[in-house]
Amino acid sequence: MRGKVKCGRAGLAARPRQNPEDRLNRDFLSQSVKPCRPATPDPCVSEIVDLRALEARLPRGARLLGIDLGTKTVGLALSDPGRMIASPMQTLKRGKFSRDAEEIARIITEQGVGGFVIGLPVNMDGSEGPRCQSARAFARNLARHFGLPVALWDERLSTAAVTRTLIAADASRTRRAELVDKMAAAYILQGALDRLRESGSLG
Repeated sequence: MRGKVKCGRAGLAARPRQNPEDRLNRDFLSQSVKPCRPATPDPCVSEIVDLRALEARLPRGARLLGIDLGTKTVGLALSDPGRMIASPMQTLKRGKFSRDAEEIARIITEQGVGGFVIGLPVNMDGSEGPRCQSARAFARNLARHFGLPVALWDERLSTAAVTRTLIAADASRTRRAELVDKMAAAYILQGALDRLRESGSLG
């Protein structure tokens, strides 16, 4: 039949393969992330605050650094100076806090970071386990070491959401492992930025 398009192997082979990270940046980070409930600030440390207090302490144009803390890695994401969009930055191999702090200090200086948003891995029933304790300890260390405000953000399902997006983008298992931590950090940070925008703290 005239005009009928063949859809055999040749047609499929001619389709360019998408870059999973490009698709993720376009389809995932450009969409509004449904905000989760802000995590409860730690009352024992003045620098660990809620999101409103965090924003109030930031100098004009200061960026926020989002952190997804894992047992072996630390995913990092950075906001723009207007604190509207979160972008994945890099993944650190987690070591002693002093070593992690050296790299974070470099980012603070080079990027003009004024505060942190750290994912708090709360259980689905709202309870906190050992991973939450680790995240809170890391947050306290950051606050004490840098003297910058830190907010904790409920990160439930962030890694799962990012993993689904990477699978949909046809990322290989190896590629997913390379991207998931920094993308999860961006997911966490974007949720916090969206909450600030919705509450009228920005703009």
